Amino acid sequence: MGVSMTNTTLTAVPGFLVGHWTDTVARTGCTVLLCPPDGAVASASFLGPSPGTREGVLLAPDKKVERVHAVLLTGGSAFGLGAASGVVRWLEEQGVGHPTPFARVPLVPAAVIYDLGVGNPRARPLEEHGYLAASTASSAPVPRGRVGAGTGATAGKYLGPAHTSPGGLGSAFVSRHGVSVGAVAVVNPIGDVLDGAGRVIAGPGSGPGATAFTPGDVESTTLVAVVTQHLLGKPEAKRLADAAQTALARVIRPSHTAWDGDSAFMLSSGTLPPADPMLLSALVQDAVAAAVTDAVLPHAT
Repeated sequence: MGVSMTNTTLTAVPGFLVGHWTDTVARTGCTVLLCPPDGAVASASFLGPSPGTREGVLLAPDKKVERVHAVLLTGGSAFGLGAASGVVRWLEEQGVGHPTPFARVPLVPAAVIYDLGVGNPRARPLEEHGYLAASTASSAPVPRGRVGAGTGATAGKYLGPAHTSPGGLGSAFVSRHGVSVGAVAVVNPIGDVLDGAGRVIAGPGSGPGATAFTPGDVESTTLVAVVTQHLLGKPEAKRLADAAQTALARVIRPSHTAWDGDSAFMLSSGTLPPADPMLLSALVQDAVAAAVTDAVLPHAT
């Protein structure tokens, strides 16, 4: 099965599906990335002082389990991590999971953004919402903008709430020389978001340095998930997750601050032979940068 010629989002990479649950009133939501039934080799990179994650330690290259079955990106701060249980339940119903003597155990790493100050702080993605997002996941082009985990995202927080811009969820697909990568990004940084020419497209645009507002320690995060069909081991996936983090500095200014808890996941279905490592790293960075800028562009949702 080849890649789509019309889909320019992550789901153009065969085998990976994406689904959203969105609450437009309370302004929160979650997004599920489903791997092929046999799972995907995965690792991750977590930067910043306050990343909110589930199963993050499992993704370290020295840990035994290599494959995961889905990734959850969610609003709701730490409360939203509960939505991962719904994804686990849905996967178990499909017979998907890591084989153990008494049950198949679905492995679903998750990461959150803090969106409690945007809509209703009492409304968070719950187990049933993760289940709904997983059950509606498809290979159709990923809906982008103020949807799923990006519903309550904001950008450019360094001058205070009155100066923030909408963030959102973006996705991109890049392919060169027979090598393909897809990315999805939930963009909720303290910094401005830039386009490819270095122009500010979300945020106040005057840079850091104002002393009138001190942001909270947990209120800013950009989440990234990147996928490829090319065979990777966990160490290679970890290096590419680190490369995904470096790409954020291209399009978010400032990036990786003391107030950002950025998380990047790298997943490989392994259905194609290994690709040239330098080319793959370049494509990962290009896809992440494109997904971040895509998140804050106007989209029909």
